[in-house]
Amino acid sequence: MSAESGIRTFRDSGGLWEEHNINDVATPQAWHRDPELVTRFYNQRRKQMQESAPNSGHLALVQLESHYHVTIITQNVDDLHERAGSSHVMHLHGELSKCRSTADPNLVYEVDGWELTAESKCELGSRLRPHIVWFGEDVPMMGNALRSTADADMFLIVGTSLEVYPAAGLVLQAPIHADKFYVDPNAKNISNIENLRVITEKAGTALPKLVEELLMKSGI
Repeated sequence: MSAESGIRTFRDSGGLWEEHNINDVATPQAWHRDPELVTRFYNQRRKQMQESAPNSGHLALVQLESHYHVTIITQNVDDLHERAGSSHVMHLHGELSKCRSTADPNLVYEVDGWELTAESKCELGSRLRPHIVWFGEDVPMMGNALRSTADADMFLIVGTSLEVYPAAGLVLQAPIHADKFYVDPNAKNISNIENLRVITEKAGTALPKLVEELLMKSGI
C-alpha cells in the first residue's frame, strides 16, 4: 500500500532499499557493524515518510472502519494508516516514527522530526536505535496478530507478496467461514484457502470499490 504513496519497498527493488542491500541496513549485525550507516538510512526513510501522504487505499479502510470494527495488521513501518485516520493499527515490523533504547527495549520514544544522531540517547544514557523489527529478530506483535486473525469475520490481504513470514502465514489462521479477499496486482489464487476472492489490482484502485461493495452488501 505504501508504494502507491511513493514509499519504496525492498522487494520491489531487487532486495534493495534506496540502493542499500538489506543485510547492510536491516539486521542486528548491520547495526553492530555500522550504526551510523543504519541510522542515516532510517533517517532518510523517515524523512521520505513524512513527505508522503496516505493514498485512496488507506482512506478506503478508514471508511470501512466507520461501519465495521477494523484491525489493520501491517508489515509496513510507516504511519500512513494512522495519518489517514485508522484507529486500530498493529505494526508487526515496528514503527519508523519511533526509536528505542539499546539498553532497555521497553523504553520507546517518538522521534522528534526525522533525524536521529549518535548523540540521541535514552534516559539511561544509551544510544537510540530505530524501533524496527530487523531480519533475524523476533516479531513481538505476532501473538496479538494471530488472536485478531482467528476472531475475524472478514480478512483482507492487501499489497503483499505473501512471501515474508511469519506474517504470510496469518491467512491460514483466519476462520474457514470468513470471507477473504486478496488485493495485489500480482496476486495468485491460493488453492488451500477457502472463501478467497483474488483481485489483481493496486490497493488504491481496488479498495475503494471493494469497500463500497461491502457497505452496500451490508445495507449501509
